Amino acid sequence: METGSPDDTGTAGATEAARAEPVWTGLPPGLLRMRRLLLVVWLGLLALAAGLLPGLFLGPAWALLALPPLGLAVWGWVMLERNWRSWRYAERADDLLISRGVLWREETVVPYGRMQLVEVTSGPVERHFGLASVQLHTAAAATDATIPGLDPAEAERLRDRLTELGEARSAGL
Repeated sequence: METGSPDDTGTAGATEAARAEPVWTGLPPGLLRMRRLLLVVWLGLLALAAGLLPGLFLGPAWALLALPPLGLAVWGWVMLERNWRSWRYAERADDLLISRGVLWREETVVPYGRMQLVEVTSGPVERHFGLASVQLHTAAAATDATIPGLDPAEAERLRDRLTELGEARSAGL
């Protein structure tokens, strides 16, 4: 077999192209479980209030008012999964990519040298589900760079890595 055959060149080109592609990381399923639980709780309470109270005081036909919140819960259940699947992030050599959105895709590129602050936050509901969010602050006021629903250990690892890379890039190393 010759070393300069077209097959060898094509394979090398494909390998280089694969290295150029970012390695995307999706969000853990705990975020989806948390959001679905919140959906069921709030719309379940709304359905109960909309159907039970009128049904008791005005007659059984009024209990049908519980159907719109229940239908909204079913629709929301599906939409939450689509939204959850759309979130992903990739660490590249010079920047962090964050991609999200179902109908309108948004891809945010945050250069490491532009980062001023990297925060890890976790509210009471997130802590209950063992989740944390990483929020990136840059000099641009419009930057919305948040990665929600990460495992706290991954969020801290990402915070430390991004802080280290940000300091190195801003110092010109």
